[in-house]
Amino acid sequence: MNNNETRTLWISLGAGLFAAFLLYSYSQEKKAEYDKSYGTMTNVVIAKADISELQTLDDTLIEIAQKPANYVEPGAVVDPESIIGHIAAAPIKKGEQILANKLLQPGPETGISLQISPTKRALTLPVDEVRGVAKLIRPGDRVDIVTAIDSGKGMNARREVVTMLTDVPVLATGVSVVNNIPRTFDMDSNSKNIVQTSLIGDTKYSSITLEVSPREAQDLIYILSTAPGNIFFTLRNPNDKQNMQRMPSATSDTILGRPAVVEAPITSPASGNPLLPRPAQTQPPPRRTY
Repeated sequence: MNNNETRTLWISLGAGLFAAFLLYSYSQEKKAEYDKSYGTMTNVVIAKADISELQTLDDTLIEIAQKPANYVEPGAVVDPESIIGHIAAAPIKKGEQILANKLLQPGPETGISLQISPTKRALTLPVDEVRGVAKLIRPGDRVDIVTAIDSGKGMNARREVVTMLTDVPVLATGVSVVNNIPRTFDMDSNSKNIVQTSLIGDTKYSSITLEVSPREAQDLIYILSTAPGNIFFTLRNPNDKQNMQRMPSATSDTILGRPAVVEAPITSPASGNPLLPRPAQTQPPPRRTY
């Protein structure tokens, strides 16, 4: 390569670098003008698909997009993890920015229907200090249900105590709901100011709401309609997931260690049908002689 070719190569390289510098300077100048007019680019959470009212948000419904800072709406959510599990208070269109004031946390305002497992039902039962573990049950706990069942009348009256259900989820205690901030807002009658009351440690509730199957709900409602005071709750450790087999019912005989007495019905030798007990035959009084 001679000197002329070398000189030409260096001139070409210099011209290319100078052109690249001019292009970079121009792009930076335009970026500065763009940032001045629209603001710098920032991340914002938008709807990945149409979200209907009262629909629970998950990672399939939202995504992060970059928007000019001046076009980010007030209250727009920037952290997608912070709104997973929240509920849309109003419909949100695809591509629309997610606003914090359009979201609700699961609670009394949204109901608890979205927290009930498919095929299950929510059922509310009354509690007091004795039957409800001194009202130390909290939303999210799991309980066993023990019932006292009365049967028969008169001399045949019998009471049996049985652990009816085990590992039952507690959806709510009073108006304190699972996954909801445990607080209520009331109007002060004197100053007309809103008073916030924390429900942490609240023992004023008089009912708990459980998640049960339709058949279990039917059985509990039967007991509730006949003897509402015969339903008791025992509290489980949250790590105890063992479903125990149903224990034999407790009666006065089992507590005192007496053997269970089962009376076999008297049957007819011919038909095999049960017969009613025969009335006791009385002897005629002895005849007196004078």
